[in-house]
Amino acid sequence: MSRFFAFKRGSLISLALGALLALAPALAEARMGGGGSFGSRGSRSWSAPPPTRTMPGTASPFERSVTPQPSPGMAGPMSRPGGAFSGSFGRGLLGGLAGGLLGAGLFGLLTGNGLFGGMMGFASVIGLLLQIALLVFLARLAFNWFTRRNANAMAGAGYRPSPGFTSPFTARAPFGAAGFGSGASPEAAMAKPIKLAAEDFNAFERLLGETQAAYSREDLGALRAMSTPEMASYFDEELEDNRRKGVLNRVSEVKLLQGDLSEAWREGVDEYATVAMRFALNDEILDRGTGKPAPGSPGETETTEAWTFRRPTGSGSKEWKLSAIQQAA
Repeated sequence: MSRFFAFKRGSLISLALGALLALAPALAEARMGGGGSFGSRGSRSWSAPPPTRTMPGTASPFERSVTPQPSPGMAGPMSRPGGAFSGSFGRGLLGGLAGGLLGAGLFGLLTGNGLFGGMMGFASVIGLLLQIALLVFLARLAFNWFTRRNANAMAGAGYRPSPGFTSPFTARAPFGAAGFGSGASPEAAMAKPIKLAAEDFNAFERLLGETQAAYSREDLGALRAMSTPEMASYFDEELEDNRRKGVLNRVSEVKLLQGDLSEAWREGVDEYATVAMRFALNDEILDRGTGKPAPGSPGETETTEAWTFRRPTGSGSKEWKLSAIQQAA
């Protein structure tokens, strides 16, 4: 009997620990944004922001964004004009059969059995492997040949960067290297880097604290004044979800510990700046009825996030608005 109770008690403890572990991520990420990545970075929404000292790794891709994600067929160098053939070379059943016949014929010529005499020797498994290896080799040759041909054709047709464009990311990983996608959009390629003043960085630090304070008091009007309509809609959803759950998310004592610029650029009528920030805060989940902290409330914590701000081109530092939040991957 004692063994039974010991086993039952151990099972209950295991279940309790499992439940706590399951709830831990939700409680630990109770701050504004819920520990998610959402928003927009203009034409660079689906490109990884360059790493910084504050966030040396990559930032998580957006889970929610109003910016349409580029289709797979539009990404990468082979999506350029004239590259359609090379993108589908050898992928279909017909291409595989044709490649196999070509490989067999070439092998027959090499062994002195004629163009198609070598086909009988490929009945074995080793012959099949040789066919596959030869097919891959030939496909790569054709792929490289068509790539160079298309690149030369586009160069002759005037496919060049805009005059005077200089990239500020030469010492950083290129877009797509961190798993965001295989290339930036044409609008991103035309974007121009901008320089920021000390007043801009002061504005970013101010918005870090003021947006958290507005979120804590559930002041949607203030959040709308300090963030883009997209971000305000996400915060509205989070606050409504907290009301349904009967909890309050109180954020206080926000302090910026370290921050630096990832990139800043202009595109069209808007300017963007993505900054990495490591900050401390007191993050509490309270029962809406009693005001008491919920079990497992995060409390004092520290986090690192990449925040993107947007303002109209030519406006001052007071016009920056929060446009995106991304977590460290």
